Amino acid sequence: MTDSINNEVKIEPAQRITRLPPYLFGRLNAIKLAKRQEGADIIDLAMGNPTDGAPQVVIDKLIEAVKDKRNHRYSASRGIKGLLNEIAKKYESKWNVTLDPQKEVLACIGSKEGFSHLCLAMMGPGDTAIVPDPAFPIHNYAVALAGGNVVSVALGNDEDFIKRIALVIEHLYPKPKLLILNYPHNPTAMTVDEGFFEPVVELAKRFGVAVIHDFAYGETCFDGYKAPSFLSVKGAKDIGVEFTTLSKPYNMAGFRVGFIAGNKDMIEYLATIKGYYDYGIFQPIQIAGIIAMRECEDEIVLQNQRYQSRRDVVCEGLERIGWEVEKPRASMFVWAKVPQEHSKGKSSLDFAIDLLENADVVISPGRAFGENGEDYMRIALIENEQRLRQAVRNISRFVRKNI
Repeated sequence: MTDSINNEVKIEPAQRITRLPPYLFGRLNAIKLAKRQEGADIIDLAMGNPTDGAPQVVIDKLIEAVKDKRNHRYSASRGIKGLLNEIAKKYESKWNVTLDPQKEVLACIGSKEGFSHLCLAMMGPGDTAIVPDPAFPIHNYAVALAGGNVVSVALGNDEDFIKRIALVIEHLYPKPKLLILNYPHNPTAMTVDEGFFEPVVELAKRFGVAVIHDFAYGETCFDGYKAPSFLSVKGAKDIGVEFTTLSKPYNMAGFRVGFIAGNKDMIEYLATIKGYYDYGIFQPIQIAGIIAMRECEDEIVLQNQRYQSRRDVVCEGLERIGWEVEKPRASMFVWAKVPQEHSKGKSSLDFAIDLLENADVVISPGRAFGENGEDYMRIALIENEQRLRQAVRNISRFVRKNI
């Protein structure tokens, strides 16, 4: 009898996986887990993961809807009619944008899923997207996973930024297919004022480039600031779409409810992809989302007040220890530049690891968001003020000891 031969078989991933850059949060997460297993009290401010909880009326409606067995069936991939109608009403009332809820709105399993699948629907080998740097990682990764290429442009919010984009489009062949924008911005919290998107729309129409605007933090604003919607500009729906979400304004991150609105063709491309991949969001969650938008506007105001107070605690604390910080007008993040004497010239990732190992605080290294993020750190405003003060004290003790 012949012995079987055990040859080791190496199973290779698709090329789209190998094109992804290294996951810079991997080392941080491994150290964080080990320290917590040892009993360390880690203050985790790395991820924009709300901790305050959804409004009670939303939870009550979710429980009620779950008990109805009719809601246990497959749902509509595009989103139920009532949910689409509600987001269209919100756009009308908040940003003076009129949308056809059946053609110009679609519900996603979180805006991250919708964004990724839209890139899959629109991008392929040889296609190019312009993405500002720094950027929320999925803005780069989704393009790469779709087989496309990313051209980075230094982030900005002024006329010079628009000129940089135009210069890239004029000199790139074949011309870029997508321009990806995100204001209020993650990670930097950069904002734009009314009028910013007008030259964007003009540029996109002139060169035939589609625009995707990530508006996830559009309702998380402070000090009287109101973030403008890309779709509020005349002609924006002709060349682009905008993603919004219930995650941040209503603390419903885990519910996974997001929306795309705008250009009906781009929305149809996404609907086609989603028709093959999923059966839509669990219907009780969609029903709860309707209640959130219909009844919880006051909750947004309260939540923004919490974030604003936390922002002040973090910014004032970091300024006292010598970090360069600009108080953000929106988002749930503070973007801070670390003095060289504090980082000792280390990369932002290595400095983040030092803080975790020696100060029991986790914040995101700026390099994780692009080359232009180096020397910066992103701090998520997800803990209460007492914990945030403790985090700043821990950081302060560590850097003073090492100067």
